[in-house]
Amino acid sequence: MQKIFPVLMSGGAGSRLWPVSNAQRPKQFHSLAEPKTMIQATAARFRGAMGGAMFLDPMIVAGAAHRAMIDEQMAAIGVKPQAIVLEPMGRNTAATALLAAETAQALDPEALVLLLPADHVIAKPEAFLEAILRSAAIAHSRIVTFGITPSGPETGYGYIQRGAALTEGVFEIARFREKPTQDLAQTLIEDGRHVWNAGIFLFSPAVAIQEFDHAPEVRVCVRAALAEAVRDGIYTHLPEAIFAETPSLPFDIAVMERTRLSAVAPCDMGWADVGSWSELWKISPQDARGNAVFGQTALLDSDNCLVFSEGPPIAIAGLSNMIVVATAAGTLVVPMDRAQDVKALLARLQA
Repeated sequence: MQKIFPVLMSGGAGSRLWPVSNAQRPKQFHSLAEPKTMIQATAARFRGAMGGAMFLDPMIVAGAAHRAMIDEQMAAIGVKPQAIVLEPMGRNTAATALLAAETAQALDPEALVLLLPADHVIAKPEAFLEAILRSAAIAHSRIVTFGITPSGPETGYGYIQRGAALTEGVFEIARFREKPTQDLAQTLIEDGRHVWNAGIFLFSPAVAIQEFDHAPEVRVCVRAALAEAVRDGIYTHLPEAIFAETPSLPFDIAVMERTRLSAVAPCDMGWADVGSWSELWKISPQDARGNAVFGQTALLDSDNCLVFSEGPPIAIAGLSNMIVVATAAGTLVVPMDRAQDVKALLARLQA
């Protein structure tokens, strides 16, 4: 039975979901798409023996400021992490991937690492499990990423072009593409060889560590930080001065776009990264007029709106295609097609 070590990446800020998501309590610590918080749902998804794989207790790589929330939320669902690596500041997913690989190598070098963002929705976990199982053999010699079967020409995601088949359902990667224009996205969908890049990976720790030959500056800094880290039971506290020197690079750019040992497993897992209010509206239950509502709200003659309250009552009338959010941290009113502007609005407020 193949051992698999889930590693939850919990370093994102989710700034496009302000004011609910913020630096003090990012989106992964909120219940948005289901009763559990996003990090709870991710931690609980695969546990114990499932379909020929043994999922070990997870590891979490997170911001040091969120330790108390992690402890509280994992205890609430009965999950006991094997390790919690606390970053003094975010240094993007390349550093996180290497921290995961180095820590997993020390804990159980025979286990594969399943590297997961803590803030994604997986509506079809059985399809994801099937993709993991069919990729496990390849993941001992390659870094497998899971590509999402596109539902349309989205411009907010990166794309992966699959190449030759390595085994049933797993392919070489021919090319990575950054977020495309609308016309290019349509062309990629019609081509039939492209999937969305979800940023989920399966790999042997040894292979991942080896492939950081492509990003030696990341490896030097991460190893130096681990060598000087303070360990307290399951917690690893990375030293701020050393870890701050780590280049802030995505794992895709640092390793995946350079290695010859990449692979992609296309999968229709009901995936959403809930990166904006408009995406939350798309995946949420809606009334007969297309409105998704959360909290104490009242709507009159309104269509295709998302209305979200964490306390203050919200009442709207005669609106269409709008996002209205109210919390103790702030209030947001923005057209649905301007949902990506929330990050820029937050930057103006902070300035």
